[in-house]
Amino acid sequence: MQANHSLSSSAKLCYGVQCFFFALFTLTLVACGGGGGGGDGTDGDGSGNTNLLINAGPDATVTEGVSYTLSAEVSGGDGNYTYNWTSSPSVAITQDDTSSSTASFTAPSVNASTEYRFTVSVNDNSGNSATDFTIITVAPVNIAPVASVTVPSYSNLPANTFPGGVEVIFDGSGSSDADSANGIADYSWSQTRGTNVITGIDTNLSTLTITTPIANDPQTLSFELQVTDTEGATDTEAVIISIQSETETLPVVDAGFSQGVFSGEVVILNGTASTSIPSAMPLVYSWERSNNVPSSTANNAVRAIDDDDALSTFAVAPAVDSATVVAYTLTVTDANGNSVEDTINVRIRPMPTPLMNDTGFLQQATNNALTSVQQNDFPGQDGQRGADIIEQNGLIEKAGRGKAGFDFTRLNANGDEQDASAATWSCVRDNVTGLVWEVKTDDGTFQDKDFTYSWFSDEVNGGFEGDQTGANATCLLAECNTSAYVEAMNAQGLCGFFDWRMPTHKELFSLMHLGIANDVAIDEDYFPNTGQVSTTPLWYWTSVPSADGVNSDDAQNAWALDFDSGVDNFLNKSTAGRVRLVRAGR
Repeated sequence: MQANHSLSSSAKLCYGVQCFFFALFTLTLVACGGGGGGGDGTDGDGSGNTNLLINAGPDATVTEGVSYTLSAEVSGGDGNYTYNWTSSPSVAITQDDTSSSTASFTAPSVNASTEYRFTVSVNDNSGNSATDFTIITVAPVNIAPVASVTVPSYSNLPANTFPGGVEVIFDGSGSSDADSANGIADYSWSQTRGTNVITGIDTNLSTLTITTPIANDPQTLSFELQVTDTEGATDTEAVIISIQSETETLPVVDAGFSQGVFSGEVVILNGTASTSIPSAMPLVYSWERSNNVPSSTANNAVRAIDDDDALSTFAVAPAVDSATVVAYTLTVTDANGNSVEDTINVRIRPMPTPLMNDTGFLQQATNNALTSVQQNDFPGQDGQRGADIIEQNGLIEKAGRGKAGFDFTRLNANGDEQDASAATWSCVRDNVTGLVWEVKTDDGTFQDKDFTYSWFSDEVNGGFEGDQTGANATCLLAECNTSAYVEAMNAQGLCGFFDWRMPTHKELFSLMHLGIANDVAIDEDYFPNTGQVSTTPLWYWTSVPSADGVNSDDAQNAWALDFDSGVDNFLNKSTAGRVRLVRAGR
């Protein structure tokens, strides 16, 4: 490359013939000796004619992001030139016209000074060619990083104000470096004012976690974050926070979650409270209900909070005539006399007229036990919601009687209502569902509790009528099947009714009292003679065929309920099962 630069310099020092011979001698030396960026010209016929020469231009240094123009000088040849520029390492080169010796490029981003070799080649129409190169060094331009610290907010305190004895996390991960893909290389935290709180803490992370000091007087703490990028540039940001004294520091209180319940259901009052100041202990708690419940509502006087000075307790939702929002407020007072309160809103609605019985289950579960004690840590359980708990809390008016939320009325042989104390009755009306149920006997007549029947129906049967003979069953009829039993009952006109039928799965399940332990799952004050608890299930048939047990598209099974365990299952229609007939309904 420098040989060409020497040729131009020598030509300026000669005149006339002397210049011609000097120049010719110099050209010959260049062609024969090559030289680092010198042009290398040859004739198209390979004769070695060196009359085509090119100079890629001087070496240079540019900064990243700068647009730089490459320009070559050429001599010799036939005067019709085509140029091509390339680089190593590769850089995008703009060359709009290959007949022009100029081209341009934008210096790429670099982290350190980097050399790029730009090579230009020239060809003429006679087949001559020559090449040369220039070295362009690209230097980085370092834009300093920007330090940024995010300070968390605390409860309802002003910005950058914190109680004593609490954890505070300063976050410097938002710091940035615009000209480095690697971002921040180093974080360094320091404390510049106040009680030292960073001793023993890692101060070279993107975050700094401190615990505020506890003192008799308020304090001011100052911190500084210095960030360093991969090229060594730095930036800092300072943070100043105010710390309350121990007597100014208030307890932290949370009354729990707002709820929606029916009158008579459980309102869970599960508050949390804490203080970061040891001398502020113990904390004293107090729950209070707002007075916006209509005073005319009955029984509100007894809808008190169970234990109003416990942090976790419960209340019974008062009776309301329309949807009402009732506020429950938890007040916490510390030993320094500071009081803080928090309120939850509970929307209470009148209990709607139920169309289905509840389960009868009033116990509540923990992780490993059943208990009758309110379990605030396990909300939403069956024992906290529904007609059963509302009845237990005295807010259900029954047309008849019955255990838990069940509401039954005894009927005599004519279908008339009987007093709950009557010694004998033939049927039972469920005042919730409107269904009238058969009562089993223990006298050997065809309603006897021990008689069983196979499942049979010539109408809705899933494609298979079932077992008409009832060979596995025992009864007083010629054919011990469910349809025969229905026909016999309607012929008799039990309780003066002639529309008895098999119950659906849902209807039969409505009699299940799952809250009864160690006995049959039904209220035997109204449904005696259901059977005995034993190792054998007390299967009662429903009218519903099962999609399981299909043979040649015919349903071989039907659903039944076990009044021992409270579970349901599908049984083969030839199975001997008990029957309790039903009629009417809502």
